[in-house]
Amino acid sequence: MDPNKPPGLPGVTGMPWLQQLGRGRGFQPEVPAVDLPTPGQGATLVSMFRGIGIDPLKTSWGRGAPPVGREAGDLGEQLKHQVSPVGVISSPGRRPEEVMGSSEPFHKAGTKGTPVTVGSNHIPICCKNEAVYQYHVTFSPNVELMAMRFGMMKDHRSTTGEVVAFDGSILYLPVKLKDVVSLKSVRRTDNQEVEITVQMTKILPPNSDLCLPFYNVVLRRVMKILGLKLVGQNHYDPDSAIILGKHRLQVWPGYATCIKRTDGGLYLSVDVTHKVLRNDSVLDVMKVLYEQSKESFQDECTKELIGSIVITRYNNRTYRIDDIEWSKSPKDTFTMFDGSETSFVDYYSKNYGIEIKEMDQPLLIHRPKERSKPGGKIITGQVLLVPELSFMTGIPEKMRKDFRAMKDLTMHINVSAEQHTHSIKQLLKNIASNAETLTELNRWGLDISTDLLVTHGRILPQETICLQSSSYVTSSDVSWSREVVRDACISCIPMNIWAVFYPRRCADQVEELVSTFLKVARPMGLRLEGPNRVELRDDRTETYVKTIHSQLSREPNMQLVVCIMTGNRDDLYTAIKKLCCIKSPIPSQAINVRTISQPQKLRSVAQKILLQINSKLGGERWTVNVPLKHLMVVGVDVHHDTSKKSRSVMGFVASVNSSLTRWYSRVTLQTPNEEMISGFKLCLSAALQKYYEVNHNLPEKIVVYRDGVSDGQLKMVELYEIPQLLTCFQTFPSYEPKLVFIVVQKRISTTLYSCSAERFGTPPPGTILDHSLTHSDWMDFYLMAHQIRQGCGLPTHYVCVCVCVYNTANLSPDHLQRLTYKMCHLYWNWPGTIRVPAPCKYAHKVAYLCGQYLHAEPAIQLSDTLYFL
Repeated sequence: MDPNKPPGLPGVTGMPWLQQLGRGRGFQPEVPAVDLPTPGQGATLVSMFRGIGIDPLKTSWGRGAPPVGREAGDLGEQLKHQVSPVGVISSPGRRPEEVMGSSEPFHKAGTKGTPVTVGSNHIPICCKNEAVYQYHVTFSPNVELMAMRFGMMKDHRSTTGEVVAFDGSILYLPVKLKDVVSLKSVRRTDNQEVEITVQMTKILPPNSDLCLPFYNVVLRRVMKILGLKLVGQNHYDPDSAIILGKHRLQVWPGYATCIKRTDGGLYLSVDVTHKVLRNDSVLDVMKVLYEQSKESFQDECTKELIGSIVITRYNNRTYRIDDIEWSKSPKDTFTMFDGSETSFVDYYSKNYGIEIKEMDQPLLIHRPKERSKPGGKIITGQVLLVPELSFMTGIPEKMRKDFRAMKDLTMHINVSAEQHTHSIKQLLKNIASNAETLTELNRWGLDISTDLLVTHGRILPQETICLQSSSYVTSSDVSWSREVVRDACISCIPMNIWAVFYPRRCADQVEELVSTFLKVARPMGLRLEGPNRVELRDDRTETYVKTIHSQLSREPNMQLVVCIMTGNRDDLYTAIKKLCCIKSPIPSQAINVRTISQPQKLRSVAQKILLQINSKLGGERWTVNVPLKHLMVVGVDVHHDTSKKSRSVMGFVASVNSSLTRWYSRVTLQTPNEEMISGFKLCLSAALQKYYEVNHNLPEKIVVYRDGVSDGQLKMVELYEIPQLLTCFQTFPSYEPKLVFIVVQKRISTTLYSCSAERFGTPPPGTILDHSLTHSDWMDFYLMAHQIRQGCGLPTHYVCVCVCVYNTANLSPDHLQRLTYKMCHLYWNWPGTIRVPAPCKYAHKVAYLCGQYLHAEPAIQLSDTLYFL
């Protein structure tokens, strides 16, 4: 194939990126529809949606679903894991099997704390149908073509009814047929008579997990009836867009919805979401870049645009820009589905009535992720987009640094609990008042309540913060910023030999900063001598690096390097961190001169910097009382540097003393997009050895907090990551510690509200919910540990993976919940609680530093300190 010629459609010529062209959807870089496997349970639900008029690549899968569609891997394999049958599928000839529920749920409810009434963004759903009936369909002689199977079954709607879900082999109906039904049809290709046997195999409860996928298909139809537009996985209302003309932005309000089953039954989860769109097309951005840098125009475009997400408004689809095709333009032609040739200009004019004005613009390339067809065939391809018709999404980088602009935007995005619930109630009202949506729901017997879930939760007891010689109970806002600057830290590292590097124009600010350091250090228990002041002749990156390296060579006992920087310079920051974390390992502190340029705030800034430096040197700031003895707490997270396609980085941080004030960190590098950690064993072995050095014994209990795992990956964690830990223990003679493995999930759609006199607000820190919205297969709970100052209450979901196997420490729900809340108090960069346990946050910080700036493992000499804060 000529490399300069645009590829064609499958079945014609070229690669399959233009499959949808002949279907009125634009030359989208869509991967072609996955070939469906031969009939059988292995294909469960893959083609069912085609049978009811829905593309399975775009189906919402409900709770905990792995990504589907453009973000999916092997669709068939994912569906096998996601939609696992309840019970064993009966083979034809056996009596129907009645499946009316799952195994007995875990005891997961705690008792500690103060009872409180809480609400959530979940709406109860009542199933009016008594059951959903599953049938096995066989064709004799066999019919291989799926489309022909769907057509034959559609011809018999008078028998099956209009409401069906069929995947080519398994049929689901809300009505009961005879145990065995025989139908006849004719294969149109050769007029062969085909006998169709429909035999009942299972009677499912209407809230079965097998029913959730087509319930969510029904929900998607309901949202479409209401006039909402599907963008990605969520629905938006462009007609209610908020226009921010001054910033050339518009905000589309919308909803993220799904139907899911929890311990409390069947619920509709509704989250209020917003899509930020820019009025600038990609072509507009290109023109601005051309005016700014004509000589390096293509390089600047690549740097600015690669990795950005754009939306094509003619079909409301979003794409990631992976490359720019400078050799092509809208005047180029491509092959249509019927084999005819047409140009991009003519295609858009004919199908969308859009006239492309700029004929010499290049085309954008989107490459969907590779996927496997059944049989192992890899599907690849690419999509070409016209810059003039592709609009930027998200917040511009320049705007992110503009405080006033961000304040204007967040006012519309970070809605309060009252606004959040009002939007949800408005959606429920629209559904209840629309006859067409009610008819659609009634087809499967679904009745959505008009009220949000209101239930009982608890507020965990307040914790006591312990310093060197004082302790105090946290206030209602869980903040102790005043106490930490007036009382001494648990332990302080004297700063005897340290240096400050700064350009000449920052000399005055440096003198003020050092003077303030000396004034505020003593009340916090810190001791420091005056620094070596090193004035730089200029602020070039090379000057910083050479001067720091020279100073470290002359003074081998240097404890700390402090660098004063002008402006936000990633290149300079990266160079300093690479030098101080890899080549010449030493704790370092980078300070933007703007931060220390306001005299009225300098004292507060100096206090925070000194406390952070003390932590980097190995000092201990505060702790909380943890009754569990011989305990190690581990935090793990992964950072993906997607913009640079670098390797993924696993951050590992573990406590190595009984008071949880000393931490050991390690980093391992992984292949791109690898979430399942492979270096777990190495990191834990090193941490256990360090624990033994400090305590002269090994921990009896190990609690692992694993961040960044979705519901769809929990099984992989159980099968792949946890066994690494168990084999690690075998390397130590006669060592069998008790293990708890807890997955930490921040990106969830669950929102909690406080309820008072029928009004919804933000719940206080320490609010916990361990029933109703939890899952029957897990020991899980929702905890909101942090103070909410803007927006509504977003809790964190904690899942104890395979509690029956890996909670060998036999910790009760109260133990797990209170330990988790205590851990949220121990992040030394913030004198208050944070949303996740401190070890997770530390693991994130070290993984981010290495993945974003170092791109290599830091020196092992720094592992004993929190150098990455």
